[in-house]
Amino acid sequence: MKRTATANWTKSLTEGSGTLDTLSGALQALPYTHKGRFVDETGQSGTNPEELIAAAHSGCFAMQLAHFLAENGTPATNLKVEAAVTLVPGTGITGSALTLVGTVPDIDEAKFQELAEKAKVNCPVSKALGAIDITLEAKLG
Repeated sequence: MKRTATANWTKSLTEGSGTLDTLSGALQALPYTHKGRFVDETGQSGTNPEELIAAAHSGCFAMQLAHFLAENGTPATNLKVEAAVTLVPGTGITGSALTLVGTVPDIDEAKFQELAEKAKVNCPVSKALGAIDITLEAKLG
């Protein structure tokens, strides 16, 4: 199975701009710029690679945890996951912090934490991000 995305960038790093497209069509001519990646901390200047990694990580982790919870006989009603990816200019991407609030009937806190940690380690995006620090804060809500 392969998934593809295409980036089209014109001009220099600071003067240029680009667009991103995905095979699924979920992203079509999505703009990204140097300002959106390195200057505008509000996140309102378009997307950036780190935001897209965060989306991939949070989505993958949620799916992996949903699977483990169902296997345990305690399917989730809702899993809300935020991934905060840190970019240090000149160093690179240094971490992804996962924050989870789960609504999971009939599960105790210890089992929830165990399965959340297992999902963090086993989700394919976490494995792909093995060179960075991945943290998890999980709570039942």
